[in-house]
Amino acid sequence: MAGKNSINAWYGKVQVKPTGLVSNTPVTVKVEFSGSATDKSTPLLPMASSATSNERQPVDPSPDRFGNLETLVDIHPIKDNHMERSSLKGRRRFIRQGAAVAAGFFIVPRHVIGKGYIPPSDQLTKGIIGTGGMGMGHVKYAGTRVVAICDVDSSHLQAAAQKIGGGVKSFHDHRELIALPEVDIVHIATPPHWHGIMAIDAARAGKDIWCEKPMTRTIGEGRRVVEAVKQYGRMFRLNTWFRFEEEFYGMKTTVKPIKKLVQSGLLGWPLTITVSKHTGFDWKFYWVGKTDLVPQLVPATLDYDRWLGPAPFKPYHPHRVHVNFRGYWDYDGGGLGDMGQHYLDPIQYFLGKDDTSPVLVEVEAEQQHPDACRTFRKITYTYADGCRIILDGEAAETAEEVPYIQGPKGKLYKKFRSSIPDLEAKLAQMPEPEPQVTDFLQSVKERRPFALNETNGFRSCTLVNIGKIALQLGRSLRFDPATLTFIDDDEANRLIDPPMRAPWAL
Repeated sequence: MAGKNSINAWYGKVQVKPTGLVSNTPVTVKVEFSGSATDKSTPLLPMASSATSNERQPVDPSPDRFGNLETLVDIHPIKDNHMERSSLKGRRRFIRQGAAVAAGFFIVPRHVIGKGYIPPSDQLTKGIIGTGGMGMGHVKYAGTRVVAICDVDSSHLQAAAQKIGGGVKSFHDHRELIALPEVDIVHIATPPHWHGIMAIDAARAGKDIWCEKPMTRTIGEGRRVVEAVKQYGRMFRLNTWFRFEEEFYGMKTTVKPIKKLVQSGLLGWPLTITVSKHTGFDWKFYWVGKTDLVPQLVPATLDYDRWLGPAPFKPYHPHRVHVNFRGYWDYDGGGLGDMGQHYLDPIQYFLGKDDTSPVLVEVEAEQQHPDACRTFRKITYTYADGCRIILDGEAAETAEEVPYIQGPKGKLYKKFRSSIPDLEAKLAQMPEPEPQVTDFLQSVKERRPFALNETNGFRSCTLVNIGKIALQLGRSLRFDPATLTFIDDDEANRLIDPPMRAPWAL
């Protein structure tokens, strides 16, 4: 090695997957500088020799050659004369070169492994409950490593394990996954009737939570999730994102300029928002249940009793489970349950209603079946200040040019067209919305609430749930946003927190 600042002082064992140059057995890795300590353009070079051969060879640093670094252990200084002669100043130069030295521990910098590679020591880990279509989407979220999966359908579980690879642990019972000490974040991608129980179990176990929408199937479950997340000091993310990123359906813009417009006062107050196919929002009314299901044999791969979990027992039929569960009240809530929080959470945000709920919900719909969800013509939410949200299900009462937002001073249409002249120029002069934490990994690491968390997520989920209850009962309801109960309506209040099938309870 050349250069007076050369260092030849560290060794250790590293486990790598067999896709790289080195075999799957532990190998000794020797890290050397090939240049001076001040030459930052010269990378560290890991030298490897296998347990069966003393021949040293450089490890190709590209990810497809080196493989995925699993663990790095037992790293100690080599007790040679050079290390004994190295001064504190020399060690500091070593740190500046890119090595991390703390209490005699060394981690190979990520640039050695390859561009864009995140070593496991830098990654948060996750366990995913539910490995169907939605659950496999959670595998792809960057910056975390899947270490465990769970599903009550063994065919889903096996397919997911094969796709993920890497020795991922598989479970039938979500509680076993949650109990793993190596899991940082629990992803809940099950049908909604399981969300409350699993989120609370995860919070009690000290895990942070990434939960699919809708947050919970009932208002009572949502309240308990909020309480558990706060009690155990956890971070919570709800998996809908339109309040802070991506194009908001038919508006053809992100929600940010809509928020700026509303808070500017240019539209006046109160506002009426219409969510309709004519304003760019599809209620997916194909999520309807069937009322003539003939009981069938449960497939050998499915634990149907555990799939039902806290839901009332109903005979098995394939239309109840997996994708089609959305059409049944016991598990979800039809098109409203499926898309409601996607559509309504951004409205709650730009209206500034994250800490309250409507005082009145009115419905126009055919009588709902007690088991199978049907469609609706119209649901209208009214807040105490007069703001209204109209869900125009069949789009029968609105024309093509109905405004998405209407106020006493102006209107905003689909594709962000407005009756206000020079709107973009005027908005450019308006203050920006308050910043939000929009990276959940940042939220977890810094212990700062995520943009869509358990508190505001509970309120937008409550919009969905009070609408569902009004639909099920077929009548308008008055609601108290403070007590989170319906006013003078015992029948409606019983649906806030319906009993769970034993042995499940919150």
